[in-house]
Amino acid sequence: MKIKADFDLCESNGVCVGMAPDVFDLDEDDYLVVLQSDVPAQRREEMRLVVSSCPKSALTTED
Repeated sequence: MKIKADFDLCESNGVCVGMAPDVFDLDEDDYLVVLQSDVPAQRREEMRLVVSSCPKSALTTED
């Protein structure tokens, strides 16, 4: 599974960072950084929850 971010939509609210800090982070300017775009299959459901929790729908998954 791959995680993709639409940086034009992202407002860096940090919801994803709080839910999966090993996958997402905010840089020193508070811009989203996807630390791990390829996520293991065993975390598929967790990442779907994180993606659906994005307040701006800036995150998507690709199997």
